[in-house]
Amino acid sequence: MTVQEILAPIETEMKLFEVRFHESMKSKVPLLDKITHYIIRRKGKQMRPMFLFLTAKMLGEINEKTYQSASLVELLHTASLVHDDVVDDANERRGFFSVNALWKNKIAVLVGDYMLSRVLLHSLENNNVRALQIVARAVREMSEGELLQIEKARKLDITEEVYFDVIRQKTASLIATVCESAAASVDREDMADRMRKFGELVGLAFQVKDDIFDYGTPGNIGKPTGNDIRERKMTLPLIYALQHCDKSVRKELMNIVKNHNEEKKYVHRAIQLVIEAGGIEYARNRMIELKTEALSLLTDIPDSESKRALIGLVEYTVTRDK
Repeated sequence: MTVQEILAPIETEMKLFEVRFHESMKSKVPLLDKITHYIIRRKGKQMRPMFLFLTAKMLGEINEKTYQSASLVELLHTASLVHDDVVDDANERRGFFSVNALWKNKIAVLVGDYMLSRVLLHSLENNNVRALQIVARAVREMSEGELLQIEKARKLDITEEVYFDVIRQKTASLIATVCESAAASVDREDMADRMRKFGELVGLAFQVKDDIFDYGTPGNIGKPTGNDIRERKMTLPLIYALQHCDKSVRKELMNIVKNHNEEKKYVHRAIQLVIEAGGIEYARNRMIELKTEALSLLTDIPDSESKRALIGLVEYTVTRDK
């Protein structure tokens, strides 16, 4: 399915959500409004609101709580991106200057904090404690995942099990939150846990796909090829390669990641070694397994246009080329 076909069942809701989300970001401070306007103009495909509205519509009737939940999750997601760029010392986000590159770290941190405060206030003003409970858990998990990755990256000893723990908390927890919030917003608490698990599996597949991109063609991706190696991030293709190559290759790979991760020719050599060791193929197979498991959780839900679009969105997350 194309993005337009996936959007079809929720096109009206997405347009209304955009207007309401912009309203939720407004402030009395001109500098803050200037920065939030800059962020909104450079937003991505808005896959998280799409997941939320399609899940909600598949399970029930979209209502005021659904729009509130979508705003909460998108505020949290935006705050996490701004803070992540500070943590990673990144100067670009989707090909544009990051907030910290243009306005420095201090302002970027405060902008992220402002958005988190809007999450709290927005939920309390609307007496939506259930949504706040779900979102607050995501904040905790995302923070824990980031710290776990930093701790393990120093030693470069991440196993596949630890890798999945990290991305489950850092990335998958947000999509899990999206899908659980959707179920709760349409009063389908009986489906909340299952939708949380569905979102988590999709989030894991999404992150593995992102990790595969790092070994792809520079023109097709939103970040430089080899960026994870430069940042000494132990992603699934590299972890698999290190565990399944012979000693000499392992020694060469570890040497590049530890000592030559800033040098282009060495980074390209590392990419070549990971591909030859079957790291990309293994990661792709694991991604498909995760996607299949996620879709199996939808099997007994009645067929509808929203369900078909949601399945199409899951397929899109693992077949996208950027």
